[in-house]
Amino acid sequence: MNAEGWQHYLARIEQLARDAGLQFHPVEFEAVPDSFMMEIAVYGLPVRMPHWSFGVRYIYQLIQRHMGHSRLFEVVFPGNPGHAYLATGNGLAENILVTAHVLGHADFSHNNLLFQRCQSQVSERIVEHAAQHARQIQQAIEAHGLERVETVLDAALALEQHIDVDQPLRRPRYAEYAESPKSPVDDAFRRRFAALETEHSGTVLAPRLRAPVPPYPERDLLWFVAQYAPEMESWERDIFLAVREESFYFYPVFATQIMNEGWASYWHARLLREADFIAQQTYLDAIKCHSDVVRPVAADEQVALGLNPYHLGFALWEHVVAEKGLTAAFAIRTEDDDFSFIRNHLTADIAAELGLFRYRARDGRIRVLEMDVAALHEAILTPKYNFGTPTVLARHVHADGTLDLGHEHGVDRRGLDLQRSRKVLEYLQRVWRRPVRLTTVDQDGVELELSAP
Repeated sequence: MNAEGWQHYLARIEQLARDAGLQFHPVEFEAVPDSFMMEIAVYGLPVRMPHWSFGVRYIYQLIQRHMGHSRLFEVVFPGNPGHAYLATGNGLAENILVTAHVLGHADFSHNNLLFQRCQSQVSERIVEHAAQHARQIQQAIEAHGLERVETVLDAALALEQHIDVDQPLRRPRYAEYAESPKSPVDDAFRRRFAALETEHSGTVLAPRLRAPVPPYPERDLLWFVAQYAPEMESWERDIFLAVREESFYFYPVFATQIMNEGWASYWHARLLREADFIAQQTYLDAIKCHSDVVRPVAADEQVALGLNPYHLGFALWEHVVAEKGLTAAFAIRTEDDDFSFIRNHLTADIAAELGLFRYRARDGRIRVLEMDVAALHEAILTPKYNFGTPTVLARHVHADGTLDLGHEHGVDRRGLDLQRSRKVLEYLQRVWRRPVRLTTVDQDGVELELSAP
C-alpha cells in the first residue's frame, strides 16, 4: 500500500465531502494487517470480551476468504471520533475509494435518528467503552476463574440479539406491587367508601398484592435475566448488562445495512467523480473496485435473499436522488431504517429494472416467475425482524423460580432450530439456576415444550 499517497488524498477528500453537504464527526483512519482486520470484523470491535465463539467465527471467515468468497477493504466504527481500519493489502486506488466510502458511513451514523438514539444511550466512544468491558471481564476471570466467567458469557452471548431497543438502555426494574384498581369516576358508592377509609384511620386496608414477574411478556431477555435471575451475583449481572450495551450499539448497523452501505457507496462514487485531483488511472482503478463492490449476485435463478446490500442500496439511492433531489435524500437518510426505506422506495419498476423478481432462464429465454413487490419486500425484510432472531419472550417466573419462555411463532413466522434452542436453554439454566422451559411448535405446528434441565 502506498501509505504516503493515501494520506495525501485524505484531507482533500474530507473537504470535498463537507463541501457536498456531508456532516460527520472526525474519523481516525488507521492501516492494519489483513489478519487484524479479520479479527476486528469477527469480534465486531478492535478490543472485545474474550470468548471461544469468536474463534469459531474467525475460522469460518478465514475459510470463506481462502475460498475467495469475501475480502475486507475496511471496517468502520461510528462514534465521536469514528474509527476506520483499512487493510494494508489495499492499493492506492482502493484506499481512495474506501476513504470516501467511510465518510459516507460517518455522515449516515452521525445523522440517522436510530443511530443517534442508540449511541446516545451507549457511548459515542464505543471502542474505548468495549475495551473497558474487556478489562472488566478479565478482572472477573482473575477473581472467579475462567470456567465460571465462560459459563456466564456462554449464556449472555447466546442471548445477545434478544434485546428491546424500544425500551431505554438503563431502565428501572418492574414495580414490586400491583397497582390497586382505581374507582370509576361516576361510581358514587365507591367514592364514598374511599372517603370513609381516609377519615377513619382504624379501617383495615386490603393487603397489597405483589406484581407478577414479569408483569407482561418481556422481549429483553438480557435485561430480564440480569435483573431477575434468582441467584445471579453482581459480577455476573454486570457481564450480562455489558453484552446488552454492545448489542444496543450494533442494532442500528444491522437495521440499516442496506441504506447505510448504499449511502456510503453512492457517496464514494459521487466524490470520486468530483475529485479532479485524482490521476486518471487511479480514478479508473477505483471505479473498477466500485463495480466489484456494488455488483449484483449472479445466479441461474435469483431470489431476493441472495442480494448484495451494496448493490440494492446504491441503486435505490441513485433513484431517490434522481427523482426527489439531494435535500429529500438527506431527510430520508435521517429518518428511515431498512424497513421503511425498502417499503417506500423499492417499487415494482425498480425491482424489475434490477432483476430482483424471481426468474428462470431456460432455452435462451428468461421467464419471470412472480412480480409481487409486497412479497419481495417481505422476502428482503423478514430476516431483519427482531434483530434477525426468533421472538422469544419471558412469560412467567413461578414461585419455585422456574422460568417460562414462549416463542411467538405466530408473529415472527420463524421456526426454531431445536438443537440450538436446547443448547441455549442449557446455557441459560446454568445462570438462572432454576428450571427453564420454552414453549414453541414443531414443524407440523403442534405445540412443543423444551426444558432444561
